[in-house]
Amino acid sequence: MTQTFDIAVIGATGTVGETLVQILEEQDFPVGNLHLLASSESAGHSVPFRGKNVRVREVDEFDFSKVQLVFFAAGPAVTLSFAPRATAAGCTLIDLSGALPADQAPQVVPEANARVLDGLTKPYQVSSPSPSATALAVVLAPLRGVLDIQRVSVTANLAVSAQGREAVSELARQTAELLNVRPLEPKFFDRQMAFNLLAQVGKPDAQGHTALEKRLVHELRAVLEMPLLKISATCVQAPVFFGDSLTVSLQLGAAVDLAAVNLALDSAPGVELVEEGDYPTAVGDAVGQDVVYVGRVRAGVDDPAELNMWLTSDNVRKGAALNAVQLAQLLIKGLV
Repeated sequence: MTQTFDIAVIGATGTVGETLVQILEEQDFPVGNLHLLASSESAGHSVPFRGKNVRVREVDEFDFSKVQLVFFAAGPAVTLSFAPRATAAGCTLIDLSGALPADQAPQVVPEANARVLDGLTKPYQVSSPSPSATALAVVLAPLRGVLDIQRVSVTANLAVSAQGREAVSELARQTAELLNVRPLEPKFFDRQMAFNLLAQVGKPDAQGHTALEKRLVHELRAVLEMPLLKISATCVQAPVFFGDSLTVSLQLGAAVDLAAVNLALDSAPGVELVEEGDYPTAVGDAVGQDVVYVGRVRAGVDDPAELNMWLTSDNVRKGAALNAVQLAQLLIKGLV
């Protein structure tokens, strides 16, 4: 008989939390009892799982000794509040908020640095990186062996779902208002989001960088195990519900061998290389899929040591929920 594990999902009514529960079912994860947790405002809702509707309860009242594994799919404040309780109860935890320090819960993407898990001790604590960092790591990891990567420049065009269900509803409302020629009053965003691009996601610091941009830089260095890698990151808010799209430019130490790059990408786990002459889109390709799509792979216009690419992936599914479940699949081997 297959051993099962009692699991809690915190943030179960959010976009990532609901998708995480869906993937646990799709992957036939060995779930015994599933506890869905959220804030008091969301308690009482239900989420479907294996033909039943599982009721969501308040996280404040939960006894973590009831479970062996906890997914933290809410914000950083929730993780910082409840992670100590989960750990004290002996729970393995997987955090998607980026709240925990790297020496406590290392950032891991299975396709890039799964071996980090071998050095952990119980109770395991692991972080799943931001969706943009995860997508980049999946694509850049197989290129470490064929390229001398000296610098990464990325512009991440992020879907509004990165900011939760309220942002998705706001984009839908703004779109409807404008299409019906009604006055637009921005609410969640500080200006018009529909049919527009916003040059930053979050408030910048004194140097002009947002927390999400700095998080992307730190996480990508950690997952690629290249702590000195120079990375330039700009996060743009795009008027898209789901699916991030990234333009990536790599500065290399030597002229790029495009044949070797394409071969590495074509054989890499978690990557779907689109044939030359075509390119992927978030809506047409990535949304609902379990891979990162790569297209427009090319050398620089006048610099043979430059490599440019276009990436797109489902930020909620591939970038967040699936990566967390893949980590759990690796970790439960040590819980038996």
